[in-house]
Amino acid sequence: MAAIVELRKVDKFYRGAVDTQALFNIDLAFEKGSFNSIVGESGSGKTSLLNIIGTLDRPTAGELWLEGRSTSSLSTNSLAKLRNGTIGFVFQSHYLLPEFSAMENVLIPYLIGHSNADAGVKKRAEELFDLMGIAGVKNNMANKMSGGQQQRTAIARALINNPRVFLADEPTGNLDSENTAVIYRIFRDVNRHFGTTFIIITHDRRIAEQTDRIIEIKDGRIVMDLLR
Repeated sequence: MAAIVELRKVDKFYRGAVDTQALFNIDLAFEKGSFNSIVGESGSGKTSLLNIIGTLDRPTAGELWLEGRSTSSLSTNSLAKLRNGTIGFVFQSHYLLPEFSAMENVLIPYLIGHSNADAGVKKRAEELFDLMGIAGVKNNMANKMSGGQQQRTAIARALINNPRVFLADEPTGNLDSENTAVIYRIFRDVNRHFGTTFIIITHDRRIAEQTDRIIEIKDGRIVMDLLR
């Protein structure tokens, strides 16, 4: 199957009084529809890798390819457009806007590129709330929901533009074990039903063991790539 995300010979330096190299010669490819995890200790390079995959940062050397297209020559605006239409993000913190309802938060990524939400996208939002099991709180203000409901709302927001790639950075780090199980069940359902490619960053091997492929990064280098 074709790769939807590919990193070719990627290095990442952070410049300062003393230059720091965060990633070393990374070669990685992720197939369409695959369900992957990247594990490593704090400071191993996981976040640097995620930021490059998500086009939030550029590699110092090497290339990122998305859907068979090199991103190296794209402008900042072109990258932002590509990112909004191709990639969904969920982080450890939900980053919902408290002054908006759950539904309004979910529609925000769509409204970035459109003047208003038409009937079709509103229907998709309703379907996502059903899929997340939180249809009953869709009109609640973001700060009037539980932590698990907030994180599920953030997942629905990440899915509203029907992304081909879903990046999750420690998505259950603030949740209890029950909500963690719910979130990963939802991820699996989305992966199976929509063919969305998942790349989950975590330090917890118990979570990683629920994925089909585990990649371990240490000191900026890939030290394990296990297909289960």
